Amino acid sequence: MSALLTFTILCAFAIAIGSLTVRRIRSDFNREVETTAQQLPSQLNIKVDPATYRIESIEPPLADLVTPEQEAAIRVLTLGGATIEQAPSNAPNLGAPSNAPHTISGYRVVSRPALIRIAGSGEPIGRVVIQYGRSVADTEATVKRVELFLFFGVLAGSVFALIAGMAIARRAMAPVAELTGAAAEIARTRDPSRTVPQPQADDEVAELARTLEGMLRELDAARGETEAMLARQRRFVADASHELRTPLTSVLANLELLADSLHGDQGDAARSALRSSQRMRRLVADLLLLARTDVGRVVAHELCALDQIVVEAAGELGPVSDAHDIELDVRPAPVEGARDELHRLTINLIENALRHTPPGSEIRVSTRLVNGQAELIVEDDGPGVPAELAPTLFERFVRGAGDRGGSFGLGLAIVHAVAESHGGSVRLENRVPHGARFVVDLPAATDAATPPLRPATPSAAA
Repeated sequence: MSALLTFTILCAFAIAIGSLTVRRIRSDFNREVETTAQQLPSQLNIKVDPATYRIESIEPPLADLVTPEQEAAIRVLTLGGATIEQAPSNAPNLGAPSNAPHTISGYRVVSRPALIRIAGSGEPIGRVVIQYGRSVADTEATVKRVELFLFFGVLAGSVFALIAGMAIARRAMAPVAELTGAAAEIARTRDPSRTVPQPQADDEVAELARTLEGMLRELDAARGETEAMLARQRRFVADASHELRTPLTSVLANLELLADSLHGDQGDAARSALRSSQRMRRLVADLLLLARTDVGRVVAHELCALDQIVVEAAGELGPVSDAHDIELDVRPAPVEGARDELHRLTINLIENALRHTPPGSEIRVSTRLVNGQAELIVEDDGPGVPAELAPTLFERFVRGAGDRGGSFGLGLAIVHAVAESHGGSVRLENRVPHGARFVVDLPAATDAATPPLRPATPSAAA
């Protein structure tokens, strides 16, 4: 932009100065030609023979008044336009005499009248016309040189402005580039504790750097306070969930005794309270599991057979899956993990399929090893997951509109937390034309023997 602005200014300057200079050069040349032509009648002494009226002499000779360097020509004409004498002998035709200066055949021509005198007495006897012409070639060459000089001057000035502008802009923008790089690195690492470079100059960029530095310090402090508060909340939830397990166990034991010993309305009330307490125990267990993953409490890992865990989970859900067909396709898939948490992950995925598919739906559960990863796949032929629910599906307390099981909205959040705590991941794949497919990827155990199969309840699958 600086070079473009400079180019525009130089063009305007060149046009203005160039036009004035060219006009002055041509004006000076024309004035010089007219002055010379004006002086010639008084300089020339033209004498004629009174008897024949022929030109006897012209003093000084015309050849002395023109030189090759001037590229000029002089002609003496009668009033009728006939040439009496000219110099040089090969002078170009300067046209008919005219009262006004004009240019012809590359010559600037001015015509002036002059007296002719009688030889001896010197008395005037008549008039002739003296034409003086001078080549405009040198003048036009000078004009071309001026125009060329201005043209290259404009180009050179623009190039210089471009180079200087780029150098100045690069130097001026270097601190901004450093700030941009530092900001991009902070955005990539999400670490507001990093510092931004401080320019040495005390200008607007330095003020911006100081402002960004202050903002990052405040953001770092705010993030530290938020993380500390969240850590305290997670510890509280984990501790509270852990402490609630003991009294809940006692309450459940007493309610089981009451449900077995009471009859009628009292028995129904005891059994209803027992079911509610059992749901509360599951909720406390879910919250405790999530709280442990939040605070980074890692349960000891051991060698587990993911395929065996799937068989046990399917057998455990057999009594509540009579209206569904659970099909198992399990292949050996050893992993290093917490068996109870992996069992809970599998239970939650199958329960999710049972809860969100209509009776008679088929649920397929499979395990396999793929490229060093143990895969657990749970898929169904139900209605699938709505597109608007998919982005938040693994967040806590998110429940689908078709949830008929009265869940707490923590099942898939637990699946996600357990998969990540084991170094794996879970993803959703909507099947075509309908149905949902959940895939859990876990690092497969290496150089380990398959653990012995634990006794499992027979599967409800065929």
